Amino acid sequence: MKAKKAKKYSWRLFKRQWQLHLLVALPVLYLVIFHFIPMYGVQIAFRDYRPLKGVTGSDWVGLKWFEQFLSSYNFREVFFNTLILSLYSLATFPLPIIFALILHAIRRERYTKVVQTVAYIPHFISISVMVGIISMLLSPVSGIYGNVYRALGGVGYPLDFRASEGAFRHIYVWSGVWQTMGWSSIIYTAALSSVSPELHEAAQIDGASRFKRMIHVDLPAIMPTIAIQFILRCTQIISVGFEKAYLLQSPLNTSVSEVISTYVYKVGMSSFRSFSYGAAVGLFNTVINLILLLGVNYTVRRATDREISLF
Repeated sequence: MKAKKAKKYSWRLFKRQWQLHLLVALPVLYLVIFHFIPMYGVQIAFRDYRPLKGVTGSDWVGLKWFEQFLSSYNFREVFFNTLILSLYSLATFPLPIIFALILHAIRRERYTKVVQTVAYIPHFISISVMVGIISMLLSPVSGIYGNVYRALGGVGYPLDFRASEGAFRHIYVWSGVWQTMGWSSIIYTAALSSVSPELHEAAQIDGASRFKRMIHVDLPAIMPTIAIQFILRCTQIISVGFEKAYLLQSPLNTSVSEVISTYVYKVGMSSFRSFSYGAAVGLFNTVINLILLLGVNYTVRRATDREISLF
């Protein structure tokens, strides 16, 4: 009887709120089609895939491709390039938080809106266009960098930073900061808007300066948001974007610019025989990210009592 009553209640609730269920159905359908169904192809990483035989018809080889990748001569280089670039990018995580705190502290609304607009615009520039802008700026022949060098009395052409091993990581990370910092600060700005003015008034009565109120009132108030964003950011430690790394890559900086995503593209797309190898490398990347997510999630939960619910 209780089960029947529960079913009737659930059905009535569904009929009453069918519009909300329809809205939820669209993202669920997207996840099923583009995220769950493609997981069927994960088994390619464990097979000697042949297009004519299909996925299930190809020979099962187990961990052969994983062993081949881990024992390859360039595994160490590719893995550590990816790790170093990701950790360098992770080190810039506090910048959007600092930017949001500064904007929130400014009381001139018109000035704040102008700064926000200017900071948000780079987010809407595509990666390929941004790399083109970087190339134009840093070109030693016709770019601003080369023209300024000659205007200051330099002879000939300066060092081409685009092909420099030492400059690649700095160009990659700080161009990313320029493009994403404003947009990433939106969520922190929204969290700061919910901070109670009474807390600031009490701090002012106690003689706290604007900087101290920023540190002792604003920052603790958005700490839960920071914890969640940090967990999500850490899940991308071994996931360096393909497009930007590939477009900034040149034969002279490959030793530091070859990351897992570009390696998978070059190896996995070179021939049909390499599909399984590329799938294995991509799956290795995903498993490492999952382990990092679980580890960081557990650490943050112990430290701040905040976590991302995985199950």
